[in-house]
Amino acid sequence: METIKEFLEFELISIGEYKIRVYTAVTILIIFLITKIILWLIKKTLFRKRKFKKLDKGSAYALFQIIRYIIWVIALGFILESIGIRVTVLIAGSAALLVGIGLGLQQTFNDVVSGIILLSEQSIKIDDVLEIDGDMVKIQSIGLRTSKALNTDDISIIIPNSLITTNKVINWSHQAKKTRFRIDVGVSYSSDVDLVIKILEESAFEHPEISDRDLTEARLVNFGNSSLDFQVLFFSKNIFRINKVKSDIRRIINKKFAQNNITIPFPQMDLHLKSNYTDSLKKKKNIE
Repeated sequence: METIKEFLEFELISIGEYKIRVYTAVTILIIFLITKIILWLIKKTLFRKRKFKKLDKGSAYALFQIIRYIIWVIALGFILESIGIRVTVLIAGSAALLVGIGLGLQQTFNDVVSGIILLSEQSIKIDDVLEIDGDMVKIQSIGLRTSKALNTDDISIIIPNSLITTNKVINWSHQAKKTRFRIDVGVSYSSDVDLVIKILEESAFEHPEISDRDLTEARLVNFGNSSLDFQVLFFSKNIFRINKVKSDIRRIINKKFAQNNITIPFPQMDLHLKSNYTDSLKKKKNIE
C-alpha cells in the first residue's frame, strides 16, 4: 500500500505553487473518460428516442450539441479544481483580462453566440438547403463557432455562424420537403398556345424528380417584344440539385418543340433609317 501511495503522490510537474502528481493525472483521465462515456450514452439514448418520438435529425443533433458543450464546460471545471485552480477565483481575478480578450475577439464571440442561437432556435438544421449570397449549400454540421456546408460543386465550405444569423438567408427546406420551381421559355407568335402549354406540362412531368402532376402547371405570362412568354411551374424534392433537374427539363422541352415545329425566336427589332442628305442635295440643285 505504501508503494502505491508513494507512486500516486509522485510529482510529475511543478509550476510555482501548483503541483501535478500521478493521482492528479489519474483523476483528470478518469474525468475525461467519464465525460466521454456520459456523452456516448446521451447520444445513443437521444438518437434512439428520436426514432420513437419522430424527432428529426436536425433537432436531435442540435440538442446533443448543446448538452455536449455544457457537459464539457462542467468537466473542465472539475479538471481545474483537481489541479488546484479555483475556478471562481480564476474568473474573478481575470475579469479585466477577459474584457480585453473580449474586445480583441469580438467577431469570434459573435460567431459563438450565433452558434448557440442556431443550435437552440433550430431555424437551421442538418441537411437543410440554404441560399446564402446567391450560393446554394447543404448544411452538414453546425458547430459552436462555424458551420460546415457542401455547395453544388461538392466543395466543402466553412461558414461563420454570424453570417447565417445576421444576413438574409433563404432556407429552401424550412417549410416542406418539396418546393415549387419554374422555367421560363418564349415561343414565336405563330405557335399554338394550347399545344405549347400541353408540351410544357408533359415535359416537366416526364422527369422522375417531379412530383404531384396535378400541381404541374404551364402559363402564358406575357406578350413579349419578339415572343409569347410562357412559364412552367412544378414541385420537386431534389432542391439541392434543382439546376440539373431544370437542365434536363429544358432538354425535353427543346426536343418536343422540334418535333412539333415550335420555334424559340431570336430577338427581333425593326430599324428605320431616315436620311436628310438626299433632300438637302435636291434643294441645293433647285437653288442653283
